[in-house]
Amino acid sequence: MRERKRRETRQRITDAGLRLFSRNGYDATTLDAIAAEAGISRRTFFHYFKSKDEILLSLQSGLGESLVAALGRQPATERPLEAVRNAMVELAASYSLEELAAIDRLMLSSEAVQARKQASYMRDEATLFAALRERWPSESEISLRLVAMLAVGASRLSLAAWRSEGGKRPITALLQETFDALEATYGGRSP
Repeated sequence: MRERKRRETRQRITDAGLRLFSRNGYDATTLDAIAAEAGISRRTFFHYFKSKDEILLSLQSGLGESLVAALGRQPATERPLEAVRNAMVELAASYSLEELAAIDRLMLSSEAVQARKQASYMRDEATLFAALRERWPSESEISLRLVAMLAVGASRLSLAAWRSEGGKRPITALLQETFDALEATYGGRSP
């Protein structure tokens, strides 16, 4: 019961922060405003987040775990790169274009958030690598580490292409194109 209340409060703070960031801009939104919007004190805010940056970063946290969960739903007969590709497309399909655009705009609105986001890519890569090692224990460590690196890199390239195109095409289509290019370059085989 206590953990559920904690999750609900954390979500309420996140929702309040996102509303205010969207309405007022990231820089113009204060911690006091977020706390008031969430119906909590400023002091309570710090029990859940260290800064307003962490609200944005919480949107991306758990991405590695979500990818691992999607990977677990792929057929056991798939090669590692193919399974990761399909898992990433499945995960990306769960976001609407509007939601993705809003999150992307907010992430780009702060240099501090962007710098911390880069570190999260490394965590996601490590999380994915651990899952790949568990699922394909007979594959070489180098091959699986490469698949994890390529997968995270493919997501970054796809998001950059999506952004440069103005968000006109679904991110899933761009992910498919990125993986197609990767497989065409390396002969369709897992590294």
